[in-house]
This record gives sequence, C-alpha cells and structure tokens, in this order.
Amino acid sequence: MIRLSHSDYLAMRAHARVIEADLLGNKVLALSDGSFLKLFRRKRLLSSAAWHPYANRFADNARGLAALGICSPEPVAVYRIRSIARDAVRYRPLAGSTLRQLATAGTGPADLRYRLGRFVARLHQLGVYFRSLHLGNIVLTPAGELGLIDVADLRITRRPLHYHRRRRNMKHLLRIEADRAWLTADGTAAFRAGYAEGAGDTRIADAVVPT
Repeated sequence: MIRLSHSDYLAMRAHARVIEADLLGNKVLALSDGSFLKLFRRKRLLSSAAWHPYANRFADNARGLAALGICSPEPVAVYRIRSIARDAVRYRPLAGSTLRQLATAGTGPADLRYRLGRFVARLHQLGVYFRSLHLGNIVLTPAGELGLIDVADLRITRRPLHYHRRRRNMKHLLRIEADRAWLTADGTAAFRAGYAEGAGDTRIADAVVPT
C-alpha cells in the first residue's frame, strides 16, 4: 500500500469526474487518464478492515478472479490517504454495460438470462462467493463475456460452494425488486437451464435456483 500525500492526491484527482458519491464524500472517481479511483473509509475502529483494508481486498480479489479466467477490473495501485482518512484502489475499469443497464433498456442478447445462469454456476463451481452479486455488478463486455465489478466483498475458496451458500448467493441476486422482475420474467427457466449447464448437473440447479 502506497502512502499518498494530500498534494499528490489532489494532483491525481485533478479534472476527475465523480462517478459515485454519498453524504460522506466521493466514492468513485474517473481520473483523467481513464483509470478509476475507488475510495474506502473504515466504518468501525475494530473490524477486519484494520488488518485487511477494503482497498487491498478489491485488488486481491480482482487478481484472484483474473487468475480464474473471470473478467474483472485491473488493479493498478493501492493507496493510503491519511489526509482524508481514506484508503483507495486505482484500477482500469471493465469495459461494457451492466446487466441492470441492459435490463432497464430492454437491450442485450436474447439469451442473456441463460448466459447469466451459466456464469453464476461457473462462479459457484470455482468457489467464488460474491456477497454483492446483483445485476449492477455484472458486466457484459464488448467481447460478449460476463464479468464482475465492485469486487471488494468477495471470497474465493478452493472448492465448489456448498448448496446452502449457493442458495444464499441466489437471495443476493434476487433481493432487488427490479433485478428479480427481469430475471424471473420467464419463470427462471432460461436462468435455470444455464445454471444446470454451468454446474454440470440439473439436480444442483433444481436445488439452488428458486422457482
């Protein structure tokens, strides 16, 4: 983790465009060179973020996903910015549109629900548990591949996920009403078929994908 002075931080963010912010300040900036800077604050004094900051988690998880052949942002550097009490990760963003954008616009390939099912099953088979799994964090790239963004809240294990973790992850995917409406427009038939193919077993899909 690189210690970034306040003057260097101001120079880095000069002419940046704010992508995301809340009442406590900026959260994601698009920098002038095309890279993004994601800022993290520590929410509690006693937390796992004290010894494994979220900025590091983001970078580590992005590299872990890349090693598994899953598209994700490319980390450039991780910073500690004491002057604003933030850690930050600078990365090259994953090109494409989120599935939420495609669902809202009514665009995207006709088999997108099927592809999503196959992709989620692949994640589960590879041992990827993404707590922030929703259509806003899944991207369809210009090459037609699905990938993940905003990957700080993610774990990669060495074995396929157990059934209960898969079911819990499905609840994450379906918890937002608009996402659920799009995904279940056909009764989850296409998503279920894709999940069955990705898992290599229809019984797993029957046990995991809600009806």
